[in-house]
Amino acid sequence: MTRRVADSLRNGKHLLVQAGTGTGKSLAYLIPALHHAVSTGKPVLVSTATLALQAQIMGRDLPRLLESIQDELPRPAQIALVKGRSNYLCKQKLAGGFPDDDEDQEALFAAAVEPTGGVTTYEPTSKLGKEVVMLREWADTTDTGDRDDLPSGVTDKAWRQVSVNAVDCLGRKCSMFEECFSELARKDAQEADLVITNHAMLAIDAFEGLDVLPEHAAVIIDEAHELTDRVTSAVTVQLSAQMIQAAASSARRYTAINVDGLQAAAVAVEAAFGGVEDGLLARGLNEQQANAVESARNAARTALADSKPSGDADADPGRTNARSRLQAVFDVTERMLSSSHTTDVVWVSRPGTFTPGQGYQQADVTEPPLLFVAPTSVAGRLGEGLFGTRTVVLTSATLTIGESFDPVAGSLGLLGAGAPQWDGVDVGSPFDYPRQGMLYVAKHLPAPSMKSQDAQREELAGLIEASGGAALALFSSRRAAEQAAEDLRKTLDVPILCQGDSTMSALVREFAEDEQTCLFGTMSLWQGVDVPGRSCRLVAIDRIPFPRPDDPLNNARSQEVAKAGGNGFMQVAATHAAIRLSQGAGRLIRTTEDRGVLAILDSRLANARYGSFLKKSMPNFWATANGDVARHALTRLRDS
Repeated sequence: MTRRVADSLRNGKHLLVQAGTGTGKSLAYLIPALHHAVSTGKPVLVSTATLALQAQIMGRDLPRLLESIQDELPRPAQIALVKGRSNYLCKQKLAGGFPDDDEDQEALFAAAVEPTGGVTTYEPTSKLGKEVVMLREWADTTDTGDRDDLPSGVTDKAWRQVSVNAVDCLGRKCSMFEECFSELARKDAQEADLVITNHAMLAIDAFEGLDVLPEHAAVIIDEAHELTDRVTSAVTVQLSAQMIQAAASSARRYTAINVDGLQAAAVAVEAAFGGVEDGLLARGLNEQQANAVESARNAARTALADSKPSGDADADPGRTNARSRLQAVFDVTERMLSSSHTTDVVWVSRPGTFTPGQGYQQADVTEPPLLFVAPTSVAGRLGEGLFGTRTVVLTSATLTIGESFDPVAGSLGLLGAGAPQWDGVDVGSPFDYPRQGMLYVAKHLPAPSMKSQDAQREELAGLIEASGGAALALFSSRRAAEQAAEDLRKTLDVPILCQGDSTMSALVREFAEDEQTCLFGTMSLWQGVDVPGRSCRLVAIDRIPFPRPDDPLNNARSQEVAKAGGNGFMQVAATHAAIRLSQGAGRLIRTTEDRGVLAILDSRLANARYGSFLKKSMPNFWATANGDVARHALTRLRDS
């Protein structure tokens, strides 16, 4: 693999590399990438789908590699890491520059006046308040402001108190731009030989016209099976009446312009979409909906024109933030109105709510809707914006379907007239899967549903108990992971961590350090998590990871395949599931010494016709449908 990557970087021909778990693919591409960058002076970008793999490369793979090969390089290599803005502390927000977004201070802190001097201080009154205090203290000592560098993790809600997203960021108009952690990271990247980033940043850089990454002649894309979905997510936008109202309120407060048009448009949008059920707008916008969206676009355009800064107002952070929100409304409404002439589709969605003990319930149709716009395919954008301007190496454990690279290549824009040339190679895996791992399919369980959850949880509890912990439980949704963790914490004596309790890197580190600890999570843990040894001897998957049946984007893709005469279910849903099953199964065996059980708690893998297709994507573990056999194997592993 190292030789093939080196050849690709040297001759400029794109390369797809399927490399099974345990190949050492990170080292296999980092070595030629470093050599190429240092020797030619042309930076190489490495993009991952997950923060977990990003942390692994920066925290483990690169330090060891550089220590080993530094004498072989013509000069020392410079490395940089670039993430999205929301991963860094925002000094402007810490200084009180975003009053609209501040949490109610009374909910976080209790005011206390010191006896001498009458100075008012604030003491945290809740877990959230204590976390915010810790973050503010850390802000005074950290050199990076990177959330993953926190000595101990914090909740997502606490982190939002000290960070901003790309829309709310003031950019160059910020008074703290020169000392901004995010900007300092990007400045370091300008001087680096190797830049580590993620697929979302790559998409924004390639397709949105924003120079968020340094110039580079080559990019290596790890977890490449996720590229199309991550790019799609990066270019998906949303609109709501609340978003329009927030833009209007911000504009009125910081620019003093007339926002009656925006407020009327927010009412019109809510009226036009308020009674619409969740799902794809298969026929596009009706007349009332189109008129409402058009009124929002026109009002946002007028407000942008009326709020143009002059003189000292140009440096006002409030005005800058307000105009950023107005621009976001204009951009999404313009795109919605153009969707009938593009590959974009529009759908309506309302978030569900989680109640402890009752799980998730879908929000009522009377709840305010969110409107989403996304492309059904990004192949054209990738073919032009990514592969047309640099050398690209893509690698993953799952790049072939039925031993062919063509399905993945087609989704990347690498097939058809005028497509760039590329090579594909499968370098295999060093593991003896039938001897090292067992595949247990719980054939006796009812097909997954709300009614079957108790039986599934009981099965999972028995497996974890037999294993004595050391379980990575992978779920097809965040809600399923959280509810399972809540339920099993009451019945099991082993520690159970759940995605969202802390940063991903902190959770994985805690899971790896204690072989009784279990980790429950969803898609971010299905890949990029490398925990070898006894800390992970059971990987359990709750259900075949098909797209949700009400997933509007996948429904639109299936409809397009069906119109072209294909099988929408197999080409979209089953292929999606096959790739993710393979990734989840790959968490179990990480070295030649590892042993463990992969438990699939979805009987459809054994009973449905498509089961054999899905199994072909997974490692060829020794298979059984006997739960006693699986539990005895786990007990032996626990006691060995």
